[in-house]
Amino acid sequence: MRKVIENQLKIGQVDISNIQIDINCRDEIPKLLLGLQSIYSDQQLRNEIFDTLKNIVPKNVDTGNGRPGMDLWKILVLGTLRLNCNWDYDKLHNIANNHKTVREFLGHTIFEFDQTYALQTLKDNIALFTPEVIDEINQVVVKAGHNLVRESDDFPLKGRCDSFVIETDVHYTTDINLLLDAVRKVVFLTGRLCNDLGITEWRQYQHIFKKIKKQFNFVRKLKRSTSKDAAKKAKREQLIIDVASAVCGSG
Repeated sequence: MRKVIENQLKIGQVDISNIQIDINCRDEIPKLLLGLQSIYSDQQLRNEIFDTLKNIVPKNVDTGNGRPGMDLWKILVLGTLRLNCNWDYDKLHNIANNHKTVREFLGHTIFEFDQTYALQTLKDNIALFTPEVIDEINQVVVKAGHNLVRESDDFPLKGRCDSFVIETDVHYTTDINLLLDAVRKVVFLTGRLCNDLGITEWRQYQHIFKKIKKQFNFVRKLKRSTSKDAAKKAKREQLIIDVASAVCGSG
């Protein structure tokens, strides 16, 4: 059995539309809760989103019978916080059990200290909050936002988003790196083309590139001479040129 939300307030429970949120806090949680509170306070918008939330219940589950499951509103609140704050389930578990304002949004009173969520319960229920359902809710919320703030010539609609760094394989475009990229592309394209055409001379092209990579690593570790002796500096420069030339000639 699953309800969208429990309509009957309990003793000590604050209605979601009346929950006090710290608007001066710069953390992301109050901002997200303000958005959820705005959704809840707009009855038409709330009904549209609740209709969408009903789709997350599996088809083989009777929503009117059986033991109570997590309310769909709670799944929306916790799923929204997890995705937008980029939390793992351990972080979500801690917040759901200890954050006063979040627990008010989940319908808990100050007297329900013993009513906590198990980690596996959160995993099983938040997993129902699929990307397809999120996309449907996003469309409804964005449409409501456009109706709330109408675009005009004097006040064009503008948006802002934050970005963050992710791990990539991009490296500094030094001469030696560009040289290795060029050699690698030539060797692999030649080797694969020979394989397609049945030419066997390049069947060890991957082994060839490994040898080139070893020479590349050797070149990369070479440092230019800091000696004041012109002869030593010239000798070191020539060594670097010779090794780099060997890399080009290995293919």
